[in-house]
Amino acid sequence: MSDEKRIAWGKPRHPTDADRDALRQDLLTRARAVRSDGWADHRTEWSAGQVAVVAYVLGDAEVLAECEENEGTVLSRYAADLFGFIKGRKDIEAGLVGTQEWFETVRKALGP
Repeated sequence: MSDEKRIAWGKPRHPTDADRDALRQDLLTRARAVRSDGWADHRTEWSAGQVAVVAYVLGDAEVLAECEENEGTVLSRYAADLFGFIKGRKDIEAGLVGTQEWFETVRKALGP
């Protein structure tokens, strides 16, 4: 047995409703910006993950493909952001039902 100390990763993060609301507002702001201005400026300003999630919300399959992303990759990545690592994994195992429901609320707030 080694005398080395175990790595302490700290407490797992448990996002709150306020955290999810902040994510929703950020995503809505970005999606509205793309609707208003188009993708040109935003694709260079935002990370690939941010571009992919906005493309997913907007239903822009072409941009998703250019990012080498799809619905499954976006939802799987976002599950942990929404629910934390443990609950996010459980949502993935359950078919991402909670994550899909959350994204549906974002789309409804965005409107047509």
